[in-house]
Amino acid sequence: MSHLPILTIVLCLFTAFSIPLIAKLKPHLISTVIKGVLIFNSVGTFLILRYINKYGSFQYYLGGWQPPWGITISIDYLGIFMLLVINIISLLITIYAEMDICHEIGNDNCPWFYTLFILLVGAMSALVLSNDLFNIFVFTEIATITACGIIAVKPNKTCVEASFKYLMLSTLGSGLILLGIALLYMVTGHFNLDFIAEELSTAIQLYPLNIIVSLALFIIGFGIKSALFPLHVWLPDAHSSAPSPSSAILSGVVVKIYAIVLLRIIYKVYGIGIFTQIPIPEIILVMATLAIFAGSLFAIAQEDIKRMLAFSSVAQIGYIFLGIALLNLNSVSGGILHIANHAMMKSLLFLAAGAIIYKTGVRKISDLEGIGFKMPITMVLFSIGALSMVGIPGFNGFISKYYLVIGALDAHKPFYALVIIISSLLNAVYYLPIVIKAFFGQKENMSFDNDGIPKKMLIPMVLLGAACIIFGLVPGNLFNLVQKAAEILLTVN
Repeated sequence: MSHLPILTIVLCLFTAFSIPLIAKLKPHLISTVIKGVLIFNSVGTFLILRYINKYGSFQYYLGGWQPPWGITISIDYLGIFMLLVINIISLLITIYAEMDICHEIGNDNCPWFYTLFILLVGAMSALVLSNDLFNIFVFTEIATITACGIIAVKPNKTCVEASFKYLMLSTLGSGLILLGIALLYMVTGHFNLDFIAEELSTAIQLYPLNIIVSLALFIIGFGIKSALFPLHVWLPDAHSSAPSPSSAILSGVVVKIYAIVLLRIIYKVYGIGIFTQIPIPEIILVMATLAIFAGSLFAIAQEDIKRMLAFSSVAQIGYIFLGIALLNLNSVSGGILHIANHAMMKSLLFLAAGAIIYKTGVRKISDLEGIGFKMPITMVLFSIGALSMVGIPGFNGFISKYYLVIGALDAHKPFYALVIIISSLLNAVYYLPIVIKAFFGQKENMSFDNDGIPKKMLIPMVLLGAACIIFGLVPGNLFNLVQKAAEILLTVN
């Protein structure tokens, strides 16, 4: 059992390097191989969760080398939670992509998409488990390059331009993260997160400026990569122009990984004491509030459905950072829970938008009038995702927003509770008109038609739609896992 976490990472990396060979010999097996890997990883992650529920969190030393000399991965509730999100969402997107991706990018480019996709999954898995800054930086770079690749894989000038913009800005973020790592290594002599945390209690007395600057560099660097406003300028082009499966994984999972890494560094390495020495939480709260409102307002102004969804992601990232910066159990739990809920909602919405484009070629929101009659199942599922994003009770988006509101009240900052409530109304402004026009906007008498999309595209959307409802009605098991992760983070220092 102790080897299973590292096996989930190595298996993804090995598969990525094997796909070009499989493409030469048995190209039709590529999707099957990736689905097999992701099923294995998903089942393995549930087994690891069962193990740590019984025996507690543990660390794995690669090659048997003890820290600080060896590489360590940390298997705890936060890491396992994110592994479940990564593998399950990636599996559903892979099933969807089997019928859609070659239609979008051409048969010749499909093997390269799958190579980059599974390499991205492996990098994200390593990021959420890594317990040292060196490997966090290495896998951050792998995740960045592969994320750019699954955008540029579509033979389209717009995609290449968006990918290049993403790469340039993300490289700036990487440089800032590297400088932050250098400053921490300078004052502690360690890369291992646990050893750095031990040394910081002494180092903060000797080198306070170095440590505070390193924290600021991490926040800006990972803020760029997770598209925290106003560092988000790469996201709308990248997520809207990419192939639909790429948009789903990028918006649903990738940007959240960097938020999780930053969350772990803030709480596990610096601790709340150092984090609050200067008004960094207040700055993050302001940025998160601006993200929530600006993302929503920009989304309202969009005509392209995928671009609207991309700007919506900017707002949703604001919720996550709001939870991180309010510094209490309910807020952190709500922020972490919103990562999973948003992964379900936004993946569903991007896949549904992709299905509409696959069937009709329509991207303009104004042209979606009556689409609910032509594609009833797809639009019902889109409606579930939309209602979840608004935060209607009975859908999963409501649960995470509820805990964020409670967290704001626990922190004696009711203004941010009001921000969340108003933002939900703004979400309704740009989501509900699409739903209403789809089913009630057509003047002519129409009867419901067959969606006309392959079942392999429909099944993942149905499962995501069901998850949005199930975790909105009975969130207990998921929230318990999230709360355990939040409790450990808040009691580290």
